[in-house]
Amino acid sequence: MKVVVLDGYTLNPGDISWGKLEALGELKVYDRTPSDKIIERIGEAEIVFTNKTPLSKETLQKVPSVKYVGVLATGYNVVDTAGARELGITVTNIPAYSTAAVDQFVFALLLEICHHVWVHNEEVKKGNWTKCIDFCFWKYPLIELAGKTMGIIGFGRIGRAVAKTAQSLGMKVLAYSPHQDRTLENENLSYASLDELLAGSDVISLHCPLFESTRGIINKKAIEKMKDGVIIINTARGPLIVEEDLAKALNSGKVYAAAMDVVSSEPIKADNPLLSAKNCIITPHIAWASKETRVRLMDIAADNLESFLKGKPINVV
Repeated sequence: MKVVVLDGYTLNPGDISWGKLEALGELKVYDRTPSDKIIERIGEAEIVFTNKTPLSKETLQKVPSVKYVGVLATGYNVVDTAGARELGITVTNIPAYSTAAVDQFVFALLLEICHHVWVHNEEVKKGNWTKCIDFCFWKYPLIELAGKTMGIIGFGRIGRAVAKTAQSLGMKVLAYSPHQDRTLENENLSYASLDELLAGSDVISLHCPLFESTRGIINKKAIEKMKDGVIIINTARGPLIVEEDLAKALNSGKVYAAAMDVVSSEPIKADNPLLSAKNCIITPHIAWASKETRVRLMDIAADNLESFLKGKPINVV
């Protein structure tokens, strides 16, 4: 049985093993696959893994040997799942592998905004503390999170993990989700409407899927409803934010700071307005990418395939 990985580099640039997949078939791994090589590289393979390489119905029709597509991520919009279903192809994804890593990264971003640790480290290395007439100095306002409110848009596994960490720092949490579990509410956490969340939050963190109903959920009108000086963090999907509107709000000071691990088009385009916006941190979609998380992803991918081969597929989308 032939197994093809179309774009394996981001998952495994060489520091983890493909061994579990190799044990399940004749494995061929490509670091990256351009669109004009997809059909050729799939060839007669029965099993295809993709991360960000798109697989349309038209493409899948041209590779009739394919019986299974494994998406090496939680989001699966790169595959035409309806088309795959029509063709009798099983599609699986990797749920719940990155919760701890993304939660940790959210607060790495937020704490950098609050304390500018690297800037102050650089100031010390430049000798500016040595020359200081006082025992301390700071280049930016320092922010304490205790007592502030975090609004979390999207309250699945990651949103709930972020809420737990926020509460451990003394923050209150407002959660917005179409699916509510009221047993999670306590004196420091409550569900809210989107408008209530926008108006009541000092920090807003995005953790919802990208649907047409959530595309551009952070836009000019939404920002106008927010507190002056709000902080916005996005580790979910770039198109959740209208980037031009956010850039204008950052430059005007309406939004104090923002931190983006995702943008509307990736890799980021040179004309993205957030690149020149004030107080905006941008990281290259790495919240998921700790080694431990990638090992977990690889294990789940192998488990998905093994279950499919046994006739009991799991994590089917």
